[in-house]
Amino acid sequence: MRYAAESEAMQYHVMQSPIGDLLLAGDADALHVVHFQGGVRPMKPPAQWERDARPFREAMRQLNAYFSGKLTEFDLPLAPRGTDFQLKVWRTLQSIPYGETWSYGQLARRIRRPDAPRAVGAANGQNPIPVIIPCHRVIGADGSLTGFGGGLPIKQKLLALEGALPDARQSKLF
Repeated sequence: MRYAAESEAMQYHVMQSPIGDLLLAGDADALHVVHFQGGVRPMKPPAQWERDARPFREAMRQLNAYFSGKLTEFDLPLAPRGTDFQLKVWRTLQSIPYGETWSYGQLARRIRRPDAPRAVGAANGQNPIPVIIPCHRVIGADGSLTGFGGGLPIKQKLLALEGALPDARQSKLF
């Protein structure tokens, strides 16, 4: 995946988490990227990006609190980059309450595009700030766990952490 911010000088840090290493990238004003470093597509920071953990102290604090079950809503300056449609989807994702899931169809209806669940799914899949912009809270209309950039086991862990899986699939994953 290519992020619009790749051509700009930004800071980055790789954070260890219960779901694997997360690459955080941004500038002095906001977080632009959270990228899963495990799996088949780790992100290599562009040469002009500078490794520096300091800009991400608050993001790391909030992510750690989330993973330990002590935070249900993030309060961070975010700067995802995308089309107007993608930005609308990503803003709406942030309104899905902790511990709840919506289907792609529900999300499409929320943005007043009931005919566009596939486009919503594509935008969801391009979310550059997963976990914090909770794309993991979107599931299939039949309740199935569908695609996720970090992989379905990570999606399952995040939903289990939030208590959003049916009892049969709930487990102590953290």
